[in-house]
Amino acid sequence: MRDACGVRVVGALLMLVVVLTGCQQVSGAENGRLDENGRATPTPTRTSGHGATFLGIDECSSFGRESFTEVLCTSERAAARVVARHDGKVNDGPSCPATTDFVLHISAQKPSADEDGDGTVPQGYACMRNLEAPHPGDPGGGGGPRTIVGDCVYSTGAGEVRETSCDGKGKKAPEFKVSSAVDERTECPPSTALYVQLGGPKRVGCARPL
Repeated sequence: MRDACGVRVVGALLMLVVVLTGCQQVSGAENGRLDENGRATPTPTRTSGHGATFLGIDECSSFGRESFTEVLCTSERAAARVVARHDGKVNDGPSCPATTDFVLHISAQKPSADEDGDGTVPQGYACMRNLEAPHPGDPGGGGGPRTIVGDCVYSTGAGEVRETSCDGKGKKAPEFKVSSAVDERTECPPSTALYVQLGGPKRVGCARPL
């Protein structure tokens, strides 16, 4: 999740560069997801087939202590829905939607059942949205794979910042808020204190102090 992602400050005007990890930037882990303590969660596994593609769009996963599994969205075990699904690695593929809560990295597997019967599931990633609140990927939510307009960050004291909840209920109080997204730094308003690299079509975030 984004609150696990470090952002390094560089440049005369303190330009922030978002570290791309398991969530796109995803803030995540190489084979799973980072929890709020920075620990990697397990890679999803397939235990039964519910669609043509493993964790395809609009399919659901459960949350497990040792693995995430694909389940029917009507199941009481369903916890999150796939909002986008791509093959390959996160850093090489399309960005997840802005309000994605977390990203599941799918390792290449050879299960007993797969989408086309050839005995393999290709490497890929699924952009997930929790079925119920909280939604850390929402603006100001304090997490998720992408830094977006409305998110808040705080300084770690080591030339980096991390995202935190804008409502002040997170472990750290917010210090800056991304107020707008532009194409170039020169388009940011005078109140801008930090420039944040975003993952969307407008890649520069203008952050003001709180």
